[in-house]
Amino acid sequence: MQPLTGFRDFLPAACAERNYIFAKWRAVARRYGFVEYDGPLLEELDLYKKKSGDEIVRQLYEFVDKGERAVALRPEMTPTLARIIVANHRNFRKPLKWFSIPQVFRYERPQRGRLREHFQLNCDIVGESSIEADAELIALAIDVVRAFGFRANDFVVRISDREFWTELLKVEGVSPERWEEVLQTIDKSEREPRPKTRERLGGLAGPVFEILEKGGESAKLNAIMGNLRARGLSDFATVDVGIVRGLAYYTGVVFEVFDRAGKFRAIAGGGRYDQLIAQLSNDSVSLPALGFATGDVVLGEMIHDNVVALRELESSVGSDRNIDIYAVIAKEERRTSAICLIQQLRDSGYRVDYPLAPAKVPRQFQAAEQLGARTAILFGDEWPSVAVKSLASGGQQLVPHEELITHLAANR
Repeated sequence: MQPLTGFRDFLPAACAERNYIFAKWRAVARRYGFVEYDGPLLEELDLYKKKSGDEIVRQLYEFVDKGERAVALRPEMTPTLARIIVANHRNFRKPLKWFSIPQVFRYERPQRGRLREHFQLNCDIVGESSIEADAELIALAIDVVRAFGFRANDFVVRISDREFWTELLKVEGVSPERWEEVLQTIDKSEREPRPKTRERLGGLAGPVFEILEKGGESAKLNAIMGNLRARGLSDFATVDVGIVRGLAYYTGVVFEVFDRAGKFRAIAGGGRYDQLIAQLSNDSVSLPALGFATGDVVLGEMIHDNVVALRELESSVGSDRNIDIYAVIAKEERRTSAICLIQQLRDSGYRVDYPLAPAKVPRQFQAAEQLGARTAILFGDEWPSVAVKSLASGGQQLVPHEELITHLAANR
């Protein structure tokens, strides 16, 4: 009785960690003026074929539904975003700054940092072609990772520009039909043996290796680094023209985020995709766009590997799961009065729990401590007063039940 391979159960502790990550993501995105949207879990298969070609099908959870439609569980959010933009772009002022936290699915071999399902933060800017938008998006990506307690010595954003390479390919006389093949070879060059890359590149190996070894620069990349420097974020980023991003729809600046120790897969990645919306709309709508995504799996591994980040997570999750008040029912004849007051406390915003069945008083106090309650309220012989006890100090005082909420508010 286990979940399917590559899928996860989220027991309360794991769910609390997931919600902690989501809350950080939402808070940072909103600080940058992004607003949240969502889309369906299931889309027409053709939407993904239009973006990535027929070869994408083998990576998808796809099937024919009861209406004889070819559909797929979403493997990513960008095609859904593009479809939504095409249908609704006239209703919104540009640029759009939107984010979402979808669960996505890929039928791939599970491995460290990559499952068959995960949640990810997607942030996109649509309708803006200026380089300022690229810098804004990269700054957001940096702050998303910083939000979990990571510093410049923990991670780095490696920034590149695909146009840097396409200009080289033009100079070298490479036909546009081969560009994507060459770009993917460059993208993989860091992860495969040099002789294999040389064989793939053929006559381009010399100029490509020279650029990879010496580095490269462009006016766009210099402008982005200058922008990040003005924000005080340049220590988190570096120009690395070896980053190409394997997806064919990227058209300009691209970037990936890595831990500096090299222990994990990429934390995040994205870039500019100015032609994708036109491609998916058959050229009926054309808007420049850029975006990035970061997943919960690698980020979770990094948090658990970092003392500072893990301490912050445990502190936040622990306090968020704690209740405020535990009602100890010492006399069962007081249960109805206790329930009435408990409801009033909950209506006032307190997190309150109590024993659903009769239990000995020591066991109830034990439950209060296990639930992290700060205060216990004892319903016993003192009624119509209740004993209010601080579980931290052990201090206790009698309070008339009708004055309890005022008393708690004054000592909150």
